[in-house]
Amino acid sequence: VFCSVHFMAETAKILNPGKTVVVPAVAGCSLAESITPEDVRNLRKKHPKAGVVCYVNTSAAVKAECDACCTSSNALKIVEGLPQQEIIFIPDEYMAKNLQPLTKKKIIGWKGRCVVHERFTPEMAEEVRADYPGVKILAHTECSPGVISKVDYAGGTEGMVKYLKESDATQFMLITECGLTDRMKSEMPAKRIVGSCALCPYMKQIMLKDVLTALKNPRQDQIVNIAPTVMRRARKALDKMIELTELVQD
Repeated sequence: VFCSVHFMAETAKILNPGKTVVVPAVAGCSLAESITPEDVRNLRKKHPKAGVVCYVNTSAAVKAECDACCTSSNALKIVEGLPQQEIIFIPDEYMAKNLQPLTKKKIIGWKGRCVVHERFTPEMAEEVRADYPGVKILAHTECSPGVISKVDYAGGTEGMVKYLKESDATQFMLITECGLTDRMKSEMPAKRIVGSCALCPYMKQIMLKDVLTALKNPRQDQIVNIAPTVMRRARKALDKMIELTELVQD
């Protein structure tokens, strides 16, 4: 199994323990690096009645301390699906704040932020809307609540893609990492993407030569290994996510 981002590679390894998972470079992530397993344990001590949900942008060791994992698209389903009325949501501060108006449960956030999405401001969205009348503005929920209040759609990557495909509009602004903008320009040339995106400095650490090495003859540091105890505990958080998602769908 080949993955481009390390924390996603860890997730792939947890779900496929019998397979070899390789990653081109051990690039970081501001969200994943903002919290440690000890931080999660301390939060549990401070809020003993709360359930703990971690965003997928976390390390395997952090996942192992949580009750359930989530993605940007199913975060609300997971929060609502847990029995506790208080939910510690880690590590994304903005995503936690964006979830709070959507649920009656109390959301307890953390101080992590995505270095890409925290750069965007409400003023940027307002300027694009003024310059391009009729534009549809889409933002990732890792953006601040101020930005989210100015857009036509807020969600995860695949939700933004779905909106773009189904919309009759011709002009869009994507408030997210530049990779999605480039992808949409390639897949949907009839749609005009306006405004600026932002580059992720961590993802840009991944070089083509590292990809080639990982695919042909991976170095030891490119092969993902997780301690068995951590893998077993982290798998429970991922299994709970799958279970709750399927329950909501049914």
